[in-house]
Amino acid sequence: MRAHIRTAVVLFLAGALVVLFLRNVDLWRVGLEIAHAHVGWLALSLATMLVNLTIRSLRWQYLLEPLGHASFANSFRATAVGFAASSILPARAGEVIRPYFLARHENMTATGAFATIVLERVLDVLTVLALLASFIFVFDTGVGQANPTAWAAVKWAGLTAGGAALAALVVMFVLAGDPERLGRALSRLEQVVPSALAGLIARVAEKFARGLGAVRKPGRLLVALLWSFPLWLSIAVGMWSVAEAFHLAVPFTGSFLLVALLVIGVAVPTPGAIGGFHEAFRLGTTMFFGASDDAAVGAAIIAHLLSIGPALLLGLFFAAQTGLNVSGMRRLASQAESSRPA
Repeated sequence: MRAHIRTAVVLFLAGALVVLFLRNVDLWRVGLEIAHAHVGWLALSLATMLVNLTIRSLRWQYLLEPLGHASFANSFRATAVGFAASSILPARAGEVIRPYFLARHENMTATGAFATIVLERVLDVLTVLALLASFIFVFDTGVGQANPTAWAAVKWAGLTAGGAALAALVVMFVLAGDPERLGRALSRLEQVVPSALAGLIARVAEKFARGLGAVRKPGRLLVALLWSFPLWLSIAVGMWSVAEAFHLAVPFTGSFLLVALLVIGVAVPTPGAIGGFHEAFRLGTTMFFGASDDAAVGAAIIAHLLSIGPALLLGLFFAAQTGLNVSGMRRLASQAESSRPA
């Protein structure tokens, strides 16, 4: 019952965001904007999405090494399946499906692999904020003057998110320091909860802490962070290419701001970030770069399709190879969320 309520809330949220996105828009003019988009720039954007998937897989493979060797092929397939699941299921289900899919093909725990995904998200936030800071303090050409209130909000949100990401990194460092000690400490929960449940929590927490092994090695953590910059620069190229295709006045460095806004938009847990991605793109290009609503809406629709298309098709293909369909993904996500076993 709780799952049905959550799904209903997510779908309502997605619908509300889509309505907000399409308000006061002439759909005929949006269609014309899409029809006149430059195909060459769109092809470049599509290519960057495949590059993004490859870099994500390489970075994840590197972060997984403290748990054991994972082949690039399995890391790539699991990454694609995870992104495909997030595109068609609510609540970013792919984040929990991805490590479970990998654990089926590699000799490592799903809980430990999930910990590396949490670490990935922290590295992503730090990288996006570094790019945003470079735009604000180095490349800004007066963009903030177009909407000072929104510009101040972006700066405040960036500082807050940066502080939260650094705090999360510190917590991970502490947790990874002594996984066994964490397990022993949590096993004392049996004084207040059933011993079987306390033991399960302790074992899961210990495996999760082991998955954060890269945090305890500054060199390895630095390399993982360095992997994050070509990843997000490639994502920025993809968004900038779409803006160029629709003749939006977004400079390449302006895509750093646009990407930061999109990170906020995709945080809304709708399937495929529907609504959140679109509205964030529209707001960013209209408020800060003077785009018309029609062009911004058309560009947002195409940017979204290009951003999820490659991973969705590849992920569904790889899942089908192992006999996993959409219903199986849904069951796997429910199993992972309810138990998080190894």
